[in-house]
Amino acid sequence: MTADHARAQSGADGGGVAAVVSADGTEIAYERSGSGPAVVLVASALADRSDTVKLAALLAEHFTVVNYDRRGRGASGDADAYAVDREIEDIAALVDQLGGSASLFGSSSGAVLALRAAASGVKVDRLALYEPPFVVARGDAGPPLDLAEQVGGLLAQGRDGDAVRYFMTKVQGMPGIAVSFMKLMPKIWKNLVGLARTLPYDIAVMGDTQQGRPLDEGEWKGVDVPTLVLTGGKSPAAFRRAAGALAGILPKADHRTLPGLDHGAVVMAPKKVAPEIIRFMKG
Repeated sequence: MTADHARAQSGADGGGVAAVVSADGTEIAYERSGSGPAVVLVASALADRSDTVKLAALLAEHFTVVNYDRRGRGASGDADAYAVDREIEDIAALVDQLGGSASLFGSSSGAVLALRAAASGVKVDRLALYEPPFVVARGDAGPPLDLAEQVGGLLAQGRDGDAVRYFMTKVQGMPGIAVSFMKLMPKIWKNLVGLARTLPYDIAVMGDTQQGRPLDEGEWKGVDVPTLVLTGGKSPAAFRRAAGALAGILPKADHRTLPGLDHGAVVMAPKKVAPEIIRFMKG
């Protein structure tokens, strides 16, 4: 590891926030905890490393865990222009600092970003994914076809809160009244609105994988590592169809459904998700 790859080393082994410098010069903030084989946690849309603090603590009893802020979030920097490849380079920089290889855990769109990192050649040992939100069957609910334009237009007008509301209702399927209730919790809502500018990043990560078509096997042919795809038993069946489809095209993948959990389980029920990750990551 060279000085070009890492800074703020006082926090690199736990007890604080450190930063790694990605290929384009952007500093990516992370917290490191535990010891053992390395696992990097990849956050979902409208989330930073604070969402996976509890999960990180559970996994750190068995692994070296790196819980990082994706670019544009939390303490991480950003660049003037976005490309999914830059986020893959961020993961590669973290993996390089961890010794050249690591396992990845991602949830929702973060699971798809982890998949893209593995497909691009980042040295990934194992992949654990929670509900990658592919839409693979005609009739399954997917986001509006003009999602990028709608969100981009609201952000261009400075209507960041409206962009968050649009994403939550039109993509995550949250009732409008539930979003209104969240606005009554100032700290939570402020954090969500602060992440609004990264919504186009997750839309780009998903690409055209949410249009009710079978997954393109060629897009994921580089993923040849052991992979576990988890879904929640209380989540819409579309998530399980997507997970089954993904497991069907990857050479070393399994799909498991966890009873009683939904799409928010990584944040809301980490004690029920962590044992599955631990069991899988230990091989």
